[in-house]
Amino acid sequence: MASETSSTTPLPVPTSSKDLPAELRYIQYEHSLEKQYLPSIRALISKDLSEPYSIYVYRYFLYQWGDLCFMALDPSLPLTPTTTPPLHGILIAKLETHSSHSPPTLRGYIAMLAVSSSFRGRGIATKLVKLAIDAMAARGADEIVLETEEGNVAAMRLYERLGFVRSKKLNRYYLNGSCAYRLVLHLKRVGDMTGMVEGREEDYI
Repeated sequence: MASETSSTTPLPVPTSSKDLPAELRYIQYEHSLEKQYLPSIRALISKDLSEPYSIYVYRYFLYQWGDLCFMALDPSLPLTPTTTPPLHGILIAKLETHSSHSPPTLRGYIAMLAVSSSFRGRGIATKLVKLAIDAMAARGADEIVLETEEGNVAAMRLYERLGFVRSKKLNRYYLNGSCAYRLVLHLKRVGDMTGMVEGREEDYI
């Protein structure tokens, strides 16, 4: 089991918009990247999500469905065992059989999504979600679901632009007492929505 502490130190995140790179590098997560990136993944996600997660929750997803998890990296450095480009965005997902449907369906689930505050509003969250949709569709997913807070209007807008629809309201879903909506994208019914969405959507986290 890899240590939680990275052996390399990422460069500081730019604080001025004029210093931000024009385009980030998007890659699939790999198990070999745990030592370099798991601490950064946890730090980035914990800033924005309603509930804290232990390291075992992250490993549950990343060990089994690393090919469905995507990272947005700063392009200024090559990714090598000794260089760690700063992490600016992360999406964590899974894909399982949903046996309560008849017949059973293959259901994708977007569990976590986060973008660095200085990089929001640049379409990074949208790009990460599109990559996850494509990856799950390629593996035969029938649908993709997620939950988001009722008051997160920007998140609702982002997902609905990608074809997700609200399927259920979840009262007092989070530990802080806030409600959520469950959103679903029916892949087999609507086709690949990622190719139908154009333009720049507002990132929400």
